[in-house]
Amino acid sequence: QLQLVESGGGSVRAGGSLSVSCTISGYTYGGTYCVGWFRQAPGKEREGIAAFDSDGSTTYADSVKGRFTISADNAENTLTLYLQMTSLKAEDTAMYYCTAIGPYDGTYWAGCSFGYWGQGTQVTVSS
Repeated sequence: QLQLVESGGGSVRAGGSLSVSCTISGYTYGGTYCVGWFRQAPGKEREGIAAFDSDGSTTYADSVKGRFTISADNAENTLTLYLQMTSLKAEDTAMYYCTAIGPYDGTYWAGCSFGYWGQGTQVTVSS
């Protein structure tokens, strides 16, 4: 059982930068993992935007490629996931969720079956 807790986010003007992070506890150090970030804007479906796996592979949605960077730090029983966001646009406004592979809940993206989710953190970009 994993627990995911996001932090960061907030409000920024278009063109600015923002970071969000996610602490994933219960993780087995040295184990195989796939973690990522999704977002959901009001009235829209949740979409995958970035993923990172234990092989070091990264996947980005076209909408954020070149502007967002996903990374992770490993420690015993804890993995910290980061999302650095630059050149933010108004359309990046959404609730951002970190996720990890787990009991399949129907969410499959970037080759990973996600099943654990954080509570979400709001990112608002004003134009």
